[in-house]
Amino acid sequence: MTSENATTATSPEQSALLALQRATHATLQLLAAELVDLDLTASEINALANLADGRGRTVSELGAAVGTRPTTLTGILDRLERRGHITRGTRAGDRRSVLIELTPTGRLAADTIRRTVTDLERRALGDLSPAQVDGFHAALRALTKASA
Repeated sequence: MTSENATTATSPEQSALLALQRATHATLQLLAAELVDLDLTASEINALANLADGRGRTVSELGAAVGTRPTTLTGILDRLERRGHITRGTRAGDRRSVLIELTPTGRLAADTIRRTVTDLERRALGDLSPAQVDGFHAALRALTKASA
């Protein structure tokens, strides 16, 4: 995208980044309220949601998926491991690589998170056209790419 195509925000109400931040805070508050029984932080919810497909990931892979550095992710993984939601092991053929996998209790929590996220997305985006949702995803990818 060139600067001629970019929208120039002249006020906080017109800023896409500030709107994204407002939406993020509102979404995190809603998820925390709906998932209060799990007693997890937003970062822990994010990590378990990204593991909900049942596929193990390395710390680097999970860090990229949740949008955080592996060093930051370590504390999140420590808490999830202490609570019995994940295990850390080695990947077959690469003993240096730490593989993060869900435990049975982690699978239950991740499934609950995934259902809650899916329901929230359906409620929030259900009235949008597929093209609008695609545009939303394109904007998110552009923001992620710009921040990398």
